[in-house]
Amino acid sequence: MGKPVHSAAASALGYQHQTWWALLELLRANHLRPDAAICLELHDDIAWEQAGSATELLQVKHHQKSDRQLTDASADVWLTLKNWMDTAMPCDTDGPALVLVSTQQAKPGSAMAALRPQTRSEQVALSALERAALHEASGRIQDAREQFLALGQVDRAAFVSRIKVMDSSPHIEDIPALVRTELRWNLPPGHEDLFLAMVWRWWDEQALALLQKRRRAVDIGMARAAIAGLRDQFTRALLPTVAAREETGDDALITDYADSPFVHQMKWVGYPPVNLRHSVIDYHRAQAQAIRWIAEELVAADELTALSRDLVDEWETEFEWMQIELAATTDEATRQRAGARLLRDLSQRNGPCLQNRYHEAFFVRGQRHELADTGRVGWHPEFRDRMRTLQARS
Repeated sequence: MGKPVHSAAASALGYQHQTWWALLELLRANHLRPDAAICLELHDDIAWEQAGSATELLQVKHHQKSDRQLTDASADVWLTLKNWMDTAMPCDTDGPALVLVSTQQAKPGSAMAALRPQTRSEQVALSALERAALHEASGRIQDAREQFLALGQVDRAAFVSRIKVMDSSPHIEDIPALVRTELRWNLPPGHEDLFLAMVWRWWDEQALALLQKRRRAVDIGMARAAIAGLRDQFTRALLPTVAAREETGDDALITDYADSPFVHQMKWVGYPPVNLRHSVIDYHRAQAQAIRWIAEELVAADELTALSRDLVDEWETEFEWMQIELAATTDEATRQRAGARLLRDLSQRNGPCLQNRYHEAFFVRGQRHELADTGRVGWHPEFRDRMRTLQARS
């Protein structure tokens, strides 16, 4: 059982390396390909597009802690060549450039070494590949070698002329430092790690959309604008959103907070289940956001205290009007509807904001639920009595 697990881990690492390498490609090409866009698993592992047509195809090979060299007999080489012969019109001299990116070092004197940009010799590479193709192999590697020889001399030369090898490329653990270097002029002083975490989160979302075919490509202009937008959140007038909306964690959150006072408060007024679910998520995100802001010294505790005070003042006014309207009503269903309407109406308002520095609605909604969790605000006309009963049981 050990071998398949190891193989799966290496494969997963390779896919992760591929997506991270695509971000590095995107950042490095910022000024070199101003109108280009990058794709994942569309034309190849990674591809550059111009006006919807592929201009460069990249096969990305990752070998963790391997001392083996990239030779003309390597499976990586022949499986890559077969992929390109099957899909990239190898005989077309005007076809997209073909790039093999490998963490392994090309063996001196090999075709792979001859296809490096700095030591390029297409004739040496062609001759070396032809010699390697004459050696028998098995399976798809043998198929690839026979297919290569079947191209004919002129077509083989045309094919090899489009190939470039980028050997000794960085390993996956080196990519974050390289991304940081590419973004060095954008790093907000004092908050570098937080900003980089936000860039990575943005890229993870884009990569997932590319792999799921919800997005065809990410162009350089889009990447530049997104990164600039993240950087702008670190001006003195604004605060960054650092708590992501994690879809996969929703069910766990509902379970974790099932017995929290703020959830009981919503149940006391018969708050609809979908709205209750979203409220739990708002509460969790707002809590995580406030903790991270304080840890990063982006917000002082006094600012959050002032926001809570403003939210309580807003609530007191509306709660008093509700009590006046219900003064002659003892019907529980009516009282519940009034409480639910109070919470709904407040949730739909922009409401107070954090020193005019942050305006995302989820944060204010979450802060209201935090106040409800401590009993400072509530929705049912008798919420105070019920909170005392709830606290006595705990």
